[in-house]
Amino acid sequence: MAQSKKGKLNYRCPSCFIRDIDIDMFYDEKKKEYYCLRCCFHGSEEEVLRLNDMLKFRYKWMEKRVLDFGDDDKAPKVEDYKGEEEK
Repeated sequence: MAQSKKGKLNYRCPSCFIRDIDIDMFYDEKKKEYYCLRCCFHGSEEEVLRLNDMLKFRYKWMEKRVLDFGDDDKAPKVEDYKGEEEK
């Protein structure tokens, strides 16, 4: 999502993002915390970064291609996705 104005970097709301809603948070300089207009989440920059890092597990294989799912007791075989090759 594009940032609406220049200045301090906007972060995604972790509470909304876990529900697949991409909402930027706003920064309150008086309270020195970030808040979401859509839900009730608010927190410090450290807390927002920590929660957003926890959400990265959803996309950890986004740039991988599964080659073989294998058996139930083995991990799948993957390789880095290189994009479409030119023909």
